[in-house]
Amino acid sequence: MDYLKTVVPSQLLAERGSNLVVINPGSANIRVGLAKQDSPFSIPHCIARRSNQLPKLNVQDQLLNSQVTTAQHMEREKAYDVIASLLKIPFLDEEVANNSVPRKMGRVDGYNPQNTRKDGAFTWTDTHVKDLNSSVPQESSSDKSVIAESLVQNEGTESKEPTLAELKFREVIFGEEALRISPTEPYSLRRLIRRGHLNISQHYPMQQVLEDLHALWDWILLEKLHIPHQERSLYSAILVVPETFDNREIKEILSILLRDLRFSSAVVHQEGLAAVFGNGLSTACVVNLGAQVSSVICIEDGVALPNTEKTLPFGGEDISRCLLWTQRHHQTWPQIRTDILTKPIDLLMLNRFICCGNNLIALSQCTVAQEGELDAIAVVHSYEDAMPAGSHKTRLTALNVPPMGLFYPTLLIPDLYPPPPRSWFHDYEDMLEETWHIEFPRRSDMPDGLYPGSNVGLQMWDNYPFVSMKPKKEEKVGLAEAITSSILSTGRIDLQRKLFCSIQLIGGVALTGGLIPAVEERVLQTIPSNEAIHTVEVLQSRTNPTFVSWKGGAILGVLDFGRDAWVHREDWIRNGIHIGSGRKYKDSYFLQAQAMCYINS
Repeated sequence: MDYLKTVVPSQLLAERGSNLVVINPGSANIRVGLAKQDSPFSIPHCIARRSNQLPKLNVQDQLLNSQVTTAQHMEREKAYDVIASLLKIPFLDEEVANNSVPRKMGRVDGYNPQNTRKDGAFTWTDTHVKDLNSSVPQESSSDKSVIAESLVQNEGTESKEPTLAELKFREVIFGEEALRISPTEPYSLRRLIRRGHLNISQHYPMQQVLEDLHALWDWILLEKLHIPHQERSLYSAILVVPETFDNREIKEILSILLRDLRFSSAVVHQEGLAAVFGNGLSTACVVNLGAQVSSVICIEDGVALPNTEKTLPFGGEDISRCLLWTQRHHQTWPQIRTDILTKPIDLLMLNRFICCGNNLIALSQCTVAQEGELDAIAVVHSYEDAMPAGSHKTRLTALNVPPMGLFYPTLLIPDLYPPPPRSWFHDYEDMLEETWHIEFPRRSDMPDGLYPGSNVGLQMWDNYPFVSMKPKKEEKVGLAEAITSSILSTGRIDLQRKLFCSIQLIGGVALTGGLIPAVEERVLQTIPSNEAIHTVEVLQSRTNPTFVSWKGGAILGVLDFGRDAWVHREDWIRNGIHIGSGRKYKDSYFLQAQAMCYINS
């Protein structure tokens, strides 16, 4: 620790960051990179395997319930009208002349300066690979996938078209390429995580999920980070897990890292906990707005408070689906077949529109809840079978309505996917024990001055009963209610006031223009009148909210390397779970200062 007090952060980065791999898995994307990198690779968390039994592309999670009941449809229309009243725009079925409602017009065409593809359209993945030598020795499935990836010809190559005899299907396709496979191709698309959990079902058994997860992560290490198998023992892994993960899931993934991917050691951090360090904080209410799940958790002095965790079953992809629904209702969507269940490429397109729409809102200085209808001229693409993308210019309307579904979730109607049986998660060895099984007396033994205000003593923990398992109950409320309930559950007015002024939005949806003032306003309205709290503030993120948890994991890995929380490969394989001793962040104020120095250096 004396060394950490004197070392320069850039020196720590050079010494430790080059052999630390930070992995932050999510429902839609996985963020992976070396700790020394400024930003991670963000790759769709899915894999496609060739299937001889299917005549065309099959999405593995067909159990996904996308049927909207009559009651849900009525609730959605009611939520739309409530939002319309707040935004002072026409109700859902109200006929109003074009000029009678204030409109803010813009342009959304998926334009990205770094995107060289014509018109921002996606292209179908080339699923064939040229068979250079049929006498190549038999390879493992993971080796086949790597070879197949490396042999795919670049688009636009003017080489002679190979004959059918020279072509064969790629066995495995990863990431975004898997999402851009034509529905006519014989592949099975598998999403590894659904709604914050491993995507285990009767049609997608646990062993297949874990095998696919290993194959995808191995491909990322080889193709993106260029770490070959023989050098894996020189690297350590930092696993930044979502709060939704259960102990069994964490342990299975940890086994993949240490046993299969052969890292020398690994450590597990919570996403919310890593986020506060990613922004140089130690206390905050972290609101993680992901693609399929949103979560809220409060962090105090570098420790996650267990009974403050809230999980909401909706995210950015639900906003994208809501966008499609609103445009179809207003008859502004082109007459094209857009099917996000059987054509994942359509969901890619919708997510891009949401992203562009958010940028438009920010650029026009509008907010999510600002009065007036937000319209835009857009270029929509259609993807039919294996045909080139079609281009359709149209006017999208009411773009500021779908993001308001965060506060009125009945507008979104999240698709339902039955999780594995709860018995699958029964596990009484907690992988995050230093957050949940805290040895409270150690705080009184700490040197004076290590904690500002440390004279509070043990009373701060009196309201946090010990639980043998983390509850994973989804909340059926809006975002503002979840934030308020999470903070008020801490039970201490001084901490509550601090947390209400230290709300941190992370995740891709946090980039939505105008979301910060909307959260501040709605949370303030949600606080009960008998509470002596009159100020709500959302802190601006110092790091891109999309990967702030990844960045925090990198910082913690660099600063905290070698502590008891790290699990070594040999220990894990021989003994299984290894419980560390003491509180991991009993010196969190010092780590916070180091993190701030790291960020600003």
